[in-house]
Amino acid sequence: MFTRTVLGFIFMIFILVQAGNAGDIQNYFSDTAAKVKATTDPAQKRAILDKSLQTMSTALDRVENSGLISQDDRAGINRLKADLQEKQDELTGSNGYAGVPDAQLNAFSDYVVQSMEQADQYVTISVVTLLLIIIILILIL
Repeated sequence: MFTRTVLGFIFMIFILVQAGNAGDIQNYFSDTAAKVKATTDPAQKRAILDKSLQTMSTALDRVENSGLISQDDRAGINRLKADLQEKQDELTGSNGYAGVPDAQLNAFSDYVVQSMEQADQYVTISVVTLLLIIIILILIL
């Protein structure tokens, strides 16, 4: 029992250190924007953005389905997921959106970063839920 507790504690320290290194949701999308800007091929830019949005949506789904979050956090996650789906629709040109032209993919990546920064103003997620999201992102990547 003691060994199991110690191993669990070591694992949590490792995860928290990785979470601290990974940053938060804004840093995740800032890194994505940097990758998009470093790429010259529009198809690769689009693929980077698409994968990033899908990965974050998957992480949010896993946290939401974990049963470890409060109703308030669930509502915040649902707002974030809706925002991410809207960005995905804009990128792909579905659900009534025209689609982002190849020449504007760099600007769109900045727009996604700005949108996530502004999400802090209207989406409230507890620290525990944020850590769960970051941990799942680390595990997915």
